[in-house]
Amino acid sequence: METKTYAKDCSLILIKQGAEARVFESTFVGRKSIVKERFSKKYRHPTLDSKLTLKRLNAEARCMTKARRLGVLTPVLYAVNPVLHTLTFEFINGPSVKDIFLEYGENGVSKEQLDDIASQIGDAIGKLHDGGLIHGDLTTSNMLLNNSTNQLVLIDFGLSFTSTLPEDKAVDLYVLERALLSMHSSCGNVMDRILAAYRKSSKQWSSTLNKLAQVRQRGRKRTMVG
Repeated sequence: METKTYAKDCSLILIKQGAEARVFESTFVGRKSIVKERFSKKYRHPTLDSKLTLKRLNAEARCMTKARRLGVLTPVLYAVNPVLHTLTFEFINGPSVKDIFLEYGENGVSKEQLDDIASQIGDAIGKLHDGGLIHGDLTTSNMLLNNSTNQLVLIDFGLSFTSTLPEDKAVDLYVLERALLSMHSSCGNVMDRILAAYRKSSKQWSSTLNKLAQVRQRGRKRTMVG
């Protein structure tokens, strides 16, 4: 987590800023919460910018809500503010899977815990994909482990969209695989354990994994050309 700095509004504490949004820690009706603000892009016409920002804000809210309906744990969405372009949702008390995987073999992070998390990841993605939802940014930074329940929580649905195409599902998995290889090579073949759980969770796993093999092949060709 980045070093916290105070935003202009003293009730908000900036904890992260990306290319599309700022994320703040705050409170909502007395409960600790997270506020995600999509900010305007100065290079776009103000009217067009507002329409695009609102469209993406609403799409993210819909995708988060749909994921919960599919049985995938996400933060509870408290409020959508179309004027300020913000989403307010539940604060999840727990580390990111990224931090857990980086500590594998240290500080008590065991193979059993790694296997359990990998199983939860595969199960969650299988539910998303069978429900026609693509996360779009499956990295270990966008997965949290709730301290109180030890359950996986998916966050950041800003790039999510609906699709039933095996190609889109395969690319979703490939993004995660590349992230694991680049960031968590010390964890071994954790992707194999994720895919094993995915096969158990998804009724449509066969067509998706066939496409994943093709996506991997294209990726290797691009690497060789590069």
